[in-house]
Amino acid sequence: MERRSPGVQVNQTIIEEAIDQVLTGNREAYRTIIQAYERKIYTYCYYILRSHEEAEDAVQDIFVKVYQELRRYEKRVSFSAWLYKVAYHHCLDQVRKRKRRNRLLSLYKEQQPKAYYNPNDEEPLQKLFMDDLTAEESNLLILKVVEQYSFEEMGQIMDCNSATLRKKFERLRKKLVRQRMNEGGSPHGEMARSN
Repeated sequence: MERRSPGVQVNQTIIEEAIDQVLTGNREAYRTIIQAYERKIYTYCYYILRSHEEAEDAVQDIFVKVYQELRRYEKRVSFSAWLYKVAYHHCLDQVRKRKRRNRLLSLYKEQQPKAYYNPNDEEPLQKLFMDDLTAEESNLLILKVVEQYSFEEMGQIMDCNSATLRKKFERLRKKLVRQRMNEGGSPHGEMARSN
């Protein structure tokens, strides 16, 4: 069964050709890679960092890092999995830095507009990410539910055993169902059971 990815499909052959061109010195070919993944990586970073500005900065940093490290990419792993792995580690670093600066973190939370969160006009998936989730929990949801990666692919991205991720995802799913029930909602339709 082929994995469906939401949004625009990325032609892997074109990406691999662009990578080869960049590695032979054609820096302009990197634009193809950026255009193919920029929006997806931005969305991924936003849901982990929960800040538009930090997500925009992260995307720039990630694509610079990927360009500098492109020779380390091994074709035995899909390019998107490798790219998400770089993004994952970059975002975790950003979260760690933020935690070290508790004063800035509290200012950030105070600046979140209360009017932005209105459960009546949100998509169910976006509501999931507005709850108090850790960076790891947000990452699990994004990779499994939004990007529809298998647990094996997620394991490559997160440097973790796929069975461990499957268990963590199942606990997260139960946590979200309990939250939904506590809010008086229906547990059905929020998240599908893990494969």
